[in-house]
Amino acid sequence: MPKWKDLQEQSFLESDARARAIGLLDEGTFTELAGPFDRFYSPHLEVLGEAVEFDDGLVAGVGKIGKTPVFVVSQEGRFIGGSIGEVGGAKMVNTIRLAIEFHDELVTKYPDLSDEEKPVVVISFETGGVRLHESNAGLLAHAEVMDQLQKARHKVPVIALIGSKVGCFGGMGFVAAATDAIVMSEFGRLGLTGPEVIEQEMGKEEFDSSDRALVFRTTGGRHKYIMGDCNALVANTIAAFREAVAELAALPVAEFEKLRRIGSPEAVERQLRGVALAAEMQPKDARDVWAKAGNPDPVALTDMPLGEFLAGVKRLSV
Repeated sequence: MPKWKDLQEQSFLESDARARAIGLLDEGTFTELAGPFDRFYSPHLEVLGEAVEFDDGLVAGVGKIGKTPVFVVSQEGRFIGGSIGEVGGAKMVNTIRLAIEFHDELVTKYPDLSDEEKPVVVISFETGGVRLHESNAGLLAHAEVMDQLQKARHKVPVIALIGSKVGCFGGMGFVAAATDAIVMSEFGRLGLTGPEVIEQEMGKEEFDSSDRALVFRTTGGRHKYIMGDCNALVANTIAAFREAVAELAALPVAEFEKLRRIGSPEAVERQLRGVALAAEMQPKDARDVWAKAGNPDPVALTDMPLGEFLAGVKRLSV
């Protein structure tokens, strides 16, 4: 593992789950929960004769960013595509649960705590969704995570980070959408059904998963930022994601309601307007929507330097 200061400039896209978890927190503050030495691994994979990992492909822990206690979950895409099964799901669920319990104890004991002294949860998503080897156990894990997100609401902000190789798809796409804020890099990808699955089920004419430019301008960070599906778009370094988390952690909890994509009548109305716009436009490409948002040269947005993109891009308003 590189030194903490070297992790800061490391590519978020290329970093493994443990490097992301450690690098996002202040130096020396990370304490792992249910780590590899505890050997909590999937019993289902072992029965099927599949290889296991002693952390089940998910790193969970707690540390600090400044004054803020941070409970972190980081998924490893290099282990079965970051898929969620019984053990990894339980680690995610219980990390959020611990954050809620810690919040309740803190505010009871110290009612005058500032917002930045209250805990947040950070989830670094890298996953294709349910681990098919564990089917129902994986689906149940998704449901239990969603339940904890609802219990955390108005108490403990849950911040999603998406910038790793696998992206965030499947049921975990639903989970990410239910968090309080989403931070992406331009290399992050977010969606429900992955490109390869769409092609497999609907054919190459519907979606060519080998066309990387098409994939990224449909599911990638720049498109999600224009669409309002993510709240912040940052550079591809651990330090950039860490800075975004620090800025969000300082916000009052009530401010996160304005950042959410679901969970209120206003959000539903906004989504319905988006559906109506799509039905009216019948867009053939993401660039059609970028133009509708008010970008006069949507083609140029694809390869524009990130700073220039953020300074000039028009986001869709519905």
